[in-house]
Amino acid sequence: MRFIYSFGIRLYGLAIVIASLFNDKARKWRHGRKNYFDNLQKALQGNQSPIAWFHCASLGEFEQGRPVIEVFKRKHPQYKIMLTFFSPSGYEGAKGFTQADYIFYLPLDTHSNAKRFVDMVKPVVAVFVKYEFWFNYLQQLRNGNIPAYLISAKFRADQYFFKWYGGWFRKRLNVYRKIFVQDTDSEKLLIGVGIKNIELSGDTRFDRVITIAGQAKADSKTEAFKGNGKLWICGSTWPEDESIILSVFNQAKAKYSNLKLLLVPHEIGEKHIKQVVEQFAAIKYSIANIAEVSKADVMVVDAMGLLSSLYRYGNIAYVGGGFGKDGIHNLPEAAVYGIPVVFGPIYHKYSEAVELLKVHGGFSVASEEQLQRQILRLLGDEQYCRWCGDAAQAYIYSGQGATAKIIEGITV
Repeated sequence: MRFIYSFGIRLYGLAIVIASLFNDKARKWRHGRKNYFDNLQKALQGNQSPIAWFHCASLGEFEQGRPVIEVFKRKHPQYKIMLTFFSPSGYEGAKGFTQADYIFYLPLDTHSNAKRFVDMVKPVVAVFVKYEFWFNYLQQLRNGNIPAYLISAKFRADQYFFKWYGGWFRKRLNVYRKIFVQDTDSEKLLIGVGIKNIELSGDTRFDRVITIAGQAKADSKTEAFKGNGKLWICGSTWPEDESIILSVFNQAKAKYSNLKLLLVPHEIGEKHIKQVVEQFAAIKYSIANIAEVSKADVMVVDAMGLLSSLYRYGNIAYVGGGFGKDGIHNLPEAAVYGIPVVFGPIYHKYSEAVELLKVHGGFSVASEEQLQRQILRLLGDEQYCRWCGDAAQAYIYSGQGATAKIIEGITV
């Protein structure tokens, strides 16, 4: 099985090389690993401090791992932090993260890459976030007797660990000294297949969004844009979301003239932003002045890192991704501000979406008609809208504390 796994990894690497000829994300993935070990050796040259290695797949996982990294750094200031990413979006988004001493991509999970990386970095401890199962790296950590942890983990019954052919993969989970899971469903699945190195800790994103909400700074453009009206914030949207948002906003605007729309697309490349600005007859956040934003009905945010703070101005939030294959984006970063959260139909893998539905702090829509009905109801009944928002916020605050549990359980 190890041979089949490693062969599949090499095929995956080849596919990315081919895709890099015409895909920008794949090109960044490949370019980020150019002269990799030479660059890594230069960065580590002369280091005498112990290294704690944290690995995240992408930006979403980084948001889950970030509070743990920050507390770990405060608790163990003598450690250097090696932060690695698999995806360009994670690597690009974390470039300014000052708590990490080294930020690198992770080389493809081949036996030779894994051995070389672990031998060079010499981590004292390794922490993987949520879904990252790189079995050659785990084997090298085991060979070096280096403790490995999986945090904010979430497991589903349809994963290969729980299939008839999943025995080899299940055994690899025993490499982790401890697996910190988000929910009881994950805990039960693992116990059911004989995995015992588990602790139910919750989702560290709740700690993260609570911290962000507490530190959120005023944004004069968004304040001027909203004015005394109502603001519908649509965050992390994809084209599938944007096509129905435009129609629903126009209908809602006809009924509520003081309604404004703040649109924050997931992809902020120049081509897509231009398309969205034209599609919505909107102004662009980066170049608009205060006088312009106060007169506009729609503003498109074309910058990274603002959304989590801008939600504080919203009366209603729509979080994108639920009409695409990848599913919804970060619901907690909107819900923490006490506003109801609407999202698409592909949400079942996300426990926070399921729980928000249960407490009526979140709403799933599968069509333009359903979105229109939900938005108009929330806009038309302020008391109901506030009640739903309070329920969303209460759910988020009820889940805080995962970071402390994880830090307590990581021994170095």
